[in-house]
Amino acid sequence: MTALPTAPVEKVIVTYKAKTAEAGSNAAAKSDAAAKATETGEALSFERRLAGGAALVDLGDSASKQDVAEVMAAFRADPQVASVEPDIRAYAMAVTPNDTDYAKQWDLFEATGGMNVPAAWDKTTGSGVTVAVIDTGYAAHSDLATNIVSGYDFISTSADARDGNGRDADSKDEGDWNATDGECGTGSKASNSSWHGTHVAGTIGAVTHNTKGIAGIAYNAKIQPVRVLGKCGGSSADIADAITWASGGTVPGVPANSTPAKVINLSLGGASSTCPSVYQNAINGAVSRGTTVVVAAGNSNANASGFTPANCSNVITVASTSREGNRSYYSNYGTIVDVAAPGGETRRATDTPGTVTTPENGIYSSLNSGTTTQSTENYKPYQGTSMAAPHIAGLAALLKSAKNNLTPAEIESAIKTNARPLPGTCTGGCGTGIADTAKTVDAVTTTTPPAGTVFTNATDVTISDNTTVSSSIAVTGRTGNAPAALKVGVDIKHTWRGDLVIDLVAPDGTVRNLKASSSSDSADNVLTTYTVDASSELANGTWKLQVRDVASGDTGYIDSWSLTF
Repeated sequence: MTALPTAPVEKVIVTYKAKTAEAGSNAAAKSDAAAKATETGEALSFERRLAGGAALVDLGDSASKQDVAEVMAAFRADPQVASVEPDIRAYAMAVTPNDTDYAKQWDLFEATGGMNVPAAWDKTTGSGVTVAVIDTGYAAHSDLATNIVSGYDFISTSADARDGNGRDADSKDEGDWNATDGECGTGSKASNSSWHGTHVAGTIGAVTHNTKGIAGIAYNAKIQPVRVLGKCGGSSADIADAITWASGGTVPGVPANSTPAKVINLSLGGASSTCPSVYQNAINGAVSRGTTVVVAAGNSNANASGFTPANCSNVITVASTSREGNRSYYSNYGTIVDVAAPGGETRRATDTPGTVTTPENGIYSSLNSGTTTQSTENYKPYQGTSMAAPHIAGLAALLKSAKNNLTPAEIESAIKTNARPLPGTCTGGCGTGIADTAKTVDAVTTTTPPAGTVFTNATDVTISDNTTVSSSIAVTGRTGNAPAALKVGVDIKHTWRGDLVIDLVAPDGTVRNLKASSSSDSADNVLTTYTVDASSELANGTWKLQVRDVASGDTGYIDSWSLTF
């Protein structure tokens, strides 16, 4: 949206002075609207009383600007009226990114093969979430720089790392080129450096609204480059350690990760009919720490069950689709695939391998122009399940940012449940379909009250810095004790939710903690439902939601909360 539409004013909001009859009586306000209708010749009618006490007066459907002005002048001239204002329209403020190459990112917005990303940006942009890109490392790029946090180089063999040493804290991509055929084993081909990790990172978290390059799916998330792929690929031992470290686990000889990732992207893989235990153990550990692991299905046009870590448990395995919404000709498939996402096709299946004949149908992202070592930054279209996986990693970051208490299993379930069927074809199985970003975000942010009697307090309570406030609900008409699974719905607006400690206080004063503070959780708002074992408490009585702000600089308010018995 670049300009707001001009909408006609159909209603006005009238605030009467305190102690006037119209301020407290709907009948009096209705009578006054009728009097103003006679005075102005307009079809006015009292519609309803607003929460703040003002009267909403309907002007009818055909009021012109002049009519509105006359009506407002009549109310302003009335000594009983404190103020009158038009009932104006508000609009969602999502804007089309001004990034110069955004139009090339069909994978984000096109209805057929795209992932419906822009419609989610009104609710979440990934703030407060770190995504680890376990890949070739990072080639410096100005369209990523401000979203990059410190990573690590896990390549343990100096010759493969090409940086003169083994593991170190520098995740710079030193290039993965091969000078000659056969250099990396029988059948390997000479090739230039791919800068693969930088391309993946751009899809997830390129800086957006900066009049440059591309837009990232979770453009306010942080990207942590973790280097595991160098000359001739990377080892499973190094990759497993990288998964552990990125998710906040301990790796001998490696300093602790100061910014653990809540999402890991693995756009890598190799042939194996089973998931190696070194992978599965590392993945299980990451998931137990609350990190969602996303894996590319592979590019061999074969069953993904023969490739790893795509065939590991506790991961989201991602197939690739084309701009037309078909399974990409190269994409792996099968029952272990969880979901599909745009991976593009820079050539048709029948075109000469290695050629680029349909660049407009690839996934356009950040890159580097160097053939071996880094040179100038640029952008290019790539194809692959490596390009599909970061779409899902970006979506996972959006979900985690929107609702911080989501588990990896809940994130996977939400993505799969809200995917849409492929508009084209997928032989072999592409999971539940193409992921739908906006639909998935809506599903996890819309609080649906569970069945039962709901008691609600929707009166706003201001939360100032370093204060403790509460909001009360009087529960009546219940017999016995509260449920063992009491649902506590919370809607708090706040610009740094990590500042907040939230407790439920029972009628007898017993305090149950719902949420602890976290200095690293910078996302906005708390919109969730907590489940509490309150079976030891009598149901009837006054329950309180107690909110404590433990820091300075960000404030908010309790919008509403509820108890469901």
